[in-house]
Amino acid sequence: MISTPSPFDAVGDDGAIRLPAHGTTVTAEDLRIHLVLAADYRERTEVDASGVESIGQAVLQLLVAARRDAAQAGQPFAILDPSPAFVTRVTAACLADAIGLQTEKGDLL
Repeated sequence: MISTPSPFDAVGDDGAIRLPAHGTTVTAEDLRIHLVLAADYRERTEVDASGVESIGQAVLQLLVAARRDAAQAGQPFAILDPSPAFVTRVTAACLADAIGLQTEKGDLL
């Protein structure tokens, strides 16, 4: 069986899970695996959203579930350096609180 490389670019040098430029249903399964591994083997889950150009519903659902699970386990969860496209999509879907985008004085960071 030939294995094709995933379009998901996994974990950065800093340990953060890097979201792909285009988070789709195709990349969601790999993201789920990395989120589970982070929850099981790291003290905190960090997701780098700096390179996101578009993000689909499947990826958003995983991020919401991962943040909820981290909160229930008492584990820190953070979205790092969200791109404007990520912020726009998450805000439009009314998921900023559920995903954990931090706000300061009404502005998304």
